[in-house]
Amino acid sequence: MTEPTPAERVERVESEISEAARSAGRDRGELTLIAVTKFHPASLVRELHAAGLRDFGENRHQEAREKAVELADLELDWHFVGQLQTKKARQAREYASVLHSLDREALVEALAVPAEGSGPLDAFLQVNLTDDPERGGVRPEDAEALAERVARASGLRLLGVMAVAPLDEEPRAAFARLRSVGDRVRTVVPEARWMSAGMSNDFAEAIAEGATHLRIGTAITGNRPPRD
Repeated sequence: MTEPTPAERVERVESEISEAARSAGRDRGELTLIAVTKFHPASLVRELHAAGLRDFGENRHQEAREKAVELADLELDWHFVGQLQTKKARQAREYASVLHSLDREALVEALAVPAEGSGPLDAFLQVNLTDDPERGGVRPEDAEALAERVARASGLRLLGVMAVAPLDEEPRAAFARLRSVGDRVRTVVPEARWMSAGMSNDFAEAIAEGATHLRIGTAITGNRPPRD
């Protein structure tokens, strides 16, 4: 059996997203599909762009920056979806259209003032839905306070909340908890109405709970290539 092409994978995922949206009584147009291309070459991004995708996610700063330079001839929106070191924050602003992992005050402070000649950076507040304090993300009970700090930062525009479903929890229940955090954040920042949630194995559950931005990797890219 031959491996599906990138275009075939995109078509299949798009069909599954549309079906999940119909099942949830939602419009496919409400959803942004982000192809997470970490560890994959820039050539794959070109193929996926040719297949109609425009939003791409990376979680390693150096790799993201290099791809953005190599693919500067294409119209792409880069989403940084990994943990971002505070010292790299202003560099990430150079290529990223959206930051999905704003999770601590130090990172807010690093991005609080826009770079010269640029506007605010769109960002999601990452929420830690586990009991592990080492995992990225603000604790749910601290989300509103951090959102208030973001709202005072001229260099940031808060879009909503983001999370990864814990491995030991049913995804839909986890995304329902994230939706509840998002509802509370909107009492502080009313325009922060979006939700970044759902990956290759659980995006249907995320759509059912109101996700607007889907971060899908292997279902679109295939398995990661072997690393040196």
